[in-house]
Amino acid sequence: MRVIAGTARGCKLEAPEGLFTRPTADRIKETLFNIIAADLPGCVFLDVFSGTGAIAAEALSRGAGEVLLIENDAAAAKMIARNLAHCSVSERARLITKDYTEALASLQAAYNNKFDFIFMDPPYHKNFTARALELVAPLLADGGKIIAEVGAKEEAPIVPGLTLYREKKFAAATLLFYRKEEIL
Repeated sequence: MRVIAGTARGCKLEAPEGLFTRPTADRIKETLFNIIAADLPGCVFLDVFSGTGAIAAEALSRGAGEVLLIENDAAAAKMIARNLAHCSVSERARLITKDYTEALASLQAAYNNKFDFIFMDPPYHKNFTARALELVAPLLADGGKIIAEVGAKEEAPIVPGLTLYREKKFAAATLLFYRKEEIL
């Protein structure tokens, strides 16, 4: 696993043994960043269910101004800190080691309507996606986007206030792209 492009291009990232943390595949990561590349420089980015920190490292390498990461697992959080430091991108990152519901609630006051991109990669088939989308929706800036990586057979949740405007399917996963509903 590595950073694909940007200032940290080629930087190797630590990945865990076993199946507890599932890093986003390079093909999915490359597709995601090709889609959002034009709006990435200087953005404020939130990575929920951060796992290895690979998405955050890629965002920072490609010019994101600030990235917040949320990861509940202490061992994974230590790996994230090592990965960000190894790629020399940790100065623009802040890692929150809490359950996602608690972490997102604590961000409401300071980051309401502030994130340009919110990426989430919850455990597949555990029914976290809909709840996480509801919690991150108030944090999304006008014109911002939420991208959820879900299992290939999972249905796209319908969340009040958000519009699903794009789906990109892969063999084992699907990227769901949401934005705020337009009020007419």
